[in-house]
Amino acid sequence: MSGELSKRERQVMDIVYARGAATVADVQAELVDSPSLAATRMLLQRLHKKGVLEASQDGPRYLYRPQLSKVRAAHAALSRLLQTFFDGSHTKAMTALLGDSDQISDQELEDLEQLVRDARARRRRQ
Repeated sequence: MSGELSKRERQVMDIVYARGAATVADVQAELVDSPSLAATRMLLQRLHKKGVLEASQDGPRYLYRPQLSKVRAAHAALSRLLQTFFDGSHTKAMTALLGDSDQISDQELEDLEQLVRDARARRRRQ
């Protein structure tokens, strides 16, 4: 994925990920404060040029699909976030997240503990 996405571009990506594939009209219909059809088309073309969407002709219209799976895109975004705000440190990121521990349910804390145990077990097997 080349470049960062603007807020509006992320909104478009959310729509395309939710639908699996979308036309310009599909995206325009779902965007909050939707821009004109021409502006929506330009947004999709820009995302295509950035390499995050692929486009294919479907009769007289183009159908846009995500270039990366949502999981791979999320990993790439998280990696950029770690580098930008936490010097690449998972510990610093988790410390920031757990700093608001009153916002985290007991079940989420238990899930996090299990993920840490699983990660340690995987590391031992390597």
